[in-house]
Amino acid sequence: MKQTVLMTACVLVLSGALSGCGGVRDSRVNPLNWFGASREGPELGETRAEIDNRVPVEQITALSIERTSSGALVRVEGVAPSLGWWDAGLVAENRGRPVDGVLTFRFVAAAPRTPQPQGSARARTLVAAVPINEVILEQTARVVVAGATNSRSINR
Repeated sequence: MKQTVLMTACVLVLSGALSGCGGVRDSRVNPLNWFGASREGPELGETRAEIDNRVPVEQITALSIERTSSGALVRVEGVAPSLGWWDAGLVAENRGRPVDGVLTFRFVAAAPRTPQPQGSARARTLVAAVPINEVILEQTARVVVAGATNSRSINR
């Protein structure tokens, strides 16, 4: 009997407290009110997720694939035309998917902001690497990396 009275009292107190929360429905605290309804707008045309102002590396000198526990690592070396090139990287073509078993990358780097001396080939060498997961690796028979004046490929 005491339990029933106690339960009834708790239910009455909770229902009274929750009835005062009706204002939360229309407030900014409610996550459902954070954004309005969607509306149609003009077509944006072609968009890119990322703007990349890097240019292809002058010459690719080495390409290797190293096996890892989760797939492989494509590692490439190239020679820039002068000192000061930076932000070297491999940009996947075809959204990183192999086409007819060929996975293609562009080896790119950012040019120096001011003219730089040529320097030795060793001082101008850039290195970049990119991982390939096991799923993509299974679909890949050949990896091609393209630069400004040449490309290198390696078969699995």
